[in-house]
Amino acid sequence: MAQVIEWKNPGPEDIVWRYPVEDITWGAQLIVHEYEAAVFFRDGKSYDMFGPGRHTLTTLNLPLLTAVLTRIAGYRETPFKATVIFISTRVFAGKYGVRAQTTELAPLQVHGTFWFKVEEPQLFVMEVVGGQNAYATSGVNNYLRGFLNEKVIDELSRYDLLTVFTKLDETSLATRTAILDAFRRIGLDLTDLRFEGIDTTPEYRDRLFWLKQTQAAEVLRMETVKKAAEELGKSPGAALGAGMVLIPQIMTPTGPAPTPAAALVICPSCSARIPATSKFCLDCGAKIAAPPTGTKNCSKCGHPVLATAKFCPECGQKLQ
Repeated sequence: MAQVIEWKNPGPEDIVWRYPVEDITWGAQLIVHEYEAAVFFRDGKSYDMFGPGRHTLTTLNLPLLTAVLTRIAGYRETPFKATVIFISTRVFAGKYGVRAQTTELAPLQVHGTFWFKVEEPQLFVMEVVGGQNAYATSGVNNYLRGFLNEKVIDELSRYDLLTVFTKLDETSLATRTAILDAFRRIGLDLTDLRFEGIDTTPEYRDRLFWLKQTQAAEVLRMETVKKAAEELGKSPGAALGAGMVLIPQIMTPTGPAPTPAAALVICPSCSARIPATSKFCLDCGAKIAAPPTGTKNCSKCGHPVLATAKFCPECGQKLQ
């Protein structure tokens, strides 16, 4: 009776199974079920691979292994030595949890779920199963969890605390991309990765709250500047000078407000600029007449304006 090599009744969580007999006879029947692959492994290297179906083992469908056997003892030797490793190509879910640090060395605790499948069985067998001596599903899971945790730690160490917590979607996408590239190098495809929980210590949690409040205040200040500039643009008679005075005051986050310049008026006799409260000109001594009834002097340039005016027609100053 021909030898039958088959993975019987694999569990839903089983990723890998090694056929227990290493003596393989020519003409043996290899049965590979749907969502499976069978890889011949010998001397630390992956050789021929078989997909779903029933296969009769001959030198024709084992060309890579046959070439090795020919160099060693002649391909007609039977049985020959090889390990048959079955790999499930279904999508599997795994959990991860790490302790990482940000760029300012803030501690992070992160956990979540990832989904993966074996994309290149030969590469996976060489790098993980045979390379890490993980011939059982438990060994594969332990290796992948550690492998993924290491990559998550490396990626999160590139960001500061505020970025991790306020731009979690961008951070998780960048982390997923980095892990996807790493998984492909060992024959895996990362179908999804999610951050389900992220936290830091109470000390850095308070700091994060302060950082978020500071950022919010800065955003509000910039929005105020924008709205002020828009309103100045709409105001009749508003000049660039008014905007240039107002905006720096809004942009200043701390410190006392600047002292306004003294209001000046123009002497009707010699055209000298003098304080608006002066009764006589400081240059020529001429008497300064009070503004006509129903008018007032601009607090900035001293130009007479109507008492009901909101802006000076001469310089655009907003009037009280």
